[in-house]
Amino acid sequence: MSKPAFKRSTGSFSDNEKHVIIQDFLKGGKSKDEIWRKYTGSADHGRLLSWMRDLGYLTTSQQIMPKLALNGYDMAKKKYEFTNPEDEYENLQLKNRIADLEKKLKDAELKAIAFSTMVDIAEKEFKISIRKKFNTKQ
Repeated sequence: MSKPAFKRSTGSFSDNEKHVIIQDFLKGGKSKDEIWRKYTGSADHGRLLSWMRDLGYLTTSQQIMPKLALNGYDMAKKKYEFTNPEDEYENLQLKNRIADLEKKLKDAELKAIAFSTMVDIAEKEFKISIRKKFNTKQ
């Protein structure tokens, strides 16, 4: 076993020394207990995590699940992935259907513009009213 870096009791660390120990832990590759033993020679018993809370390394949501938070795991960012091939196929079909409907919508809009333009030109050239007047009595 290697010689502890600071060789002190756990209550006698300055804030700067606590920061050094926490930064060493956050670099990754070693567990909290391994880091704690490196600096004190004894078992951690949650003191490193307590320091991290006290010194502002953990937010409130990270304090609930510290092990997940320290590993950079954020449940809100997790995306749902289909595991069933039938669901994947259905998802692909729906995407294709959406693309087809968007294409049809674009074509319909172009046809409406073309029809409106054709009516405008016919009304000007032949000097007749083609469009229905909405406020006339039948």
